[in-house]
Amino acid sequence: MFIVRDIFHLKFGHYKDAKALFDEAMTKKMFPESKSMRMLSDFTGDSYRLILEEGFDTLAAYEKHLTEGMGQGDWQQWYENFKSHVNYSHREILKEVM
Repeated sequence: MFIVRDIFHLKFGHYKDAKALFDEAMTKKMFPESKSMRMLSDFTGDSYRLILEEGFDTLAAYEKHLTEGMGQGDWQQWYENFKSHVNYSHREILKEVM
């Protein structure tokens, strides 16, 4: 299994707004299905991070996930709103070995 982590470093004081947007997206099922999904926030380390962690059986399944959901109009508008709360982001793709 592959674990994909999208790590968003939020602007100071923007956590509540960013989290509310993620709650909205989850309620409206704007993210395509993945094998597993969870939202994480920092406890130690860099502050003001919001981390979306998803699991996929293959990298092909992840690629399909990207192309199916993120091209839709609702998602594009949502993402424009979300970006205003982010300083920068990065992605980690990890392979589960145990």
